[in-house]
Amino acid sequence: MIKKFLMGILMLLTAFTMFAGGSQEAVESENSAAMKEAVNLDFWSWRTEDVDIYDELIARFEKENPGITVNFTAYKNTEYNTVLSAAIKGGSGPDIIQLKPYGGLETYAQPGYLMPLEDKIPALKDFDENSLIGSTSISDGKIYGVPYASQTLVIFYNKAMYEELGLSIPETWDDFLSNLEVMKKAGITPLANGGKDGWTLEVLQGVICPNFYGANDFFNEITAGKTNFTDERYKKSLEKLLELRPYMPDNFMGISYTDMQMLFINEMAGHFIGGSWEAGYFSAQNPEMEYDVFAGPVAKAGDTRYASAFVDGSFGINSATAHPEEAVQFMNFMAGTEAGQFLTDKLKHKSDVPGVQFTDPFLKRLGELNENSTPYITLVGFRYEQPTGSSLIQNTLQGMLADTIDSDEVVRQVQEGVASWYKPFQ
Repeated sequence: MIKKFLMGILMLLTAFTMFAGGSQEAVESENSAAMKEAVNLDFWSWRTEDVDIYDELIARFEKENPGITVNFTAYKNTEYNTVLSAAIKGGSGPDIIQLKPYGGLETYAQPGYLMPLEDKIPALKDFDENSLIGSTSISDGKIYGVPYASQTLVIFYNKAMYEELGLSIPETWDDFLSNLEVMKKAGITPLANGGKDGWTLEVLQGVICPNFYGANDFFNEITAGKTNFTDERYKKSLEKLLELRPYMPDNFMGISYTDMQMLFINEMAGHFIGGSWEAGYFSAQNPEMEYDVFAGPVAKAGDTRYASAFVDGSFGINSATAHPEEAVQFMNFMAGTEAGQFLTDKLKHKSDVPGVQFTDPFLKRLGELNENSTPYITLVGFRYEQPTGSSLIQNTLQGMLADTIDSDEVVRQVQEGVASWYKPFQ
């Protein structure tokens, strides 16, 4: 009897021990899950206009990946590079980084601030080779970003205004100036563009100038060092921009990028010279507005009409992230068709993600324009070292449009600055 009693006690103690151990394991498991839930990834961007769209996309990721929270923060585009650079070089910064392409990426890849992604993002092997150029370091040939879109530089126009004034899409430069003049006489601001933010003038150059300096032929010559920025063809193309000043808003040198957007969105201006990335924001802010785009006009009828194009950027991972596993998990999501299709549909941009379908008429129109594309010259070719071709052209075009320097001085300064580091010019 005593033996049976002791055996019973022993079994109860064993069961209790097993239960206690199991309970401890359950607690540890719950604690582990709680720790995963506490993982926060910071994601920085320069697209203040697209915060709601990215938040919606991130909500999808978080639903599919419980335990990871992604905090999207957008900085003013003119301040983004400074804020990001200070944070990264200070040993902090975001986990996920929206990266500028080409030289913009090189700035962070070469010193080791970015995580190489070829072996971590399997989908990259299916991306088009041209789309990967903008996220590949020229120093080691490694891929540091997941490309998200290619952009095209275009002229937006208000379709209702064109119909009301009996205008047609201009083919030549004279046709374009004629349309602007008709709008001006009708009391409409013909062009929304201003000169306060220098980068918008670089875009202006990217839209208008290629069809005057020789597009691809000239780009191939200048990047090979067979000619340079003082070439008469390039200088004359810049002078075309001066002919647009009478059609810009009053006090155009004080008109900022956001002012430009508001003028077009509120249908106070008939044209907006910019990038295809604007379309999603325009439609979101004024769904009733009907607009379309055309490429920069040519010198004479029958000339091939080129549109500048470039890889807009990529998403990269900070090599100093405290959560590399989760960051890679998010990046694989961003490289997938779901995210690519979502951003394409919402932002109306030409996604670089394989498998994305372009059903929007605007995107189909961009596809037509890209049949004759040319590299966005100062971005694609000359933004790898300081002073960049972009910073030089932005500053000097502001001076030219404000009449403080002439076109000769513009090309002299650009050439001198780029030649200080670009070996084919030395």
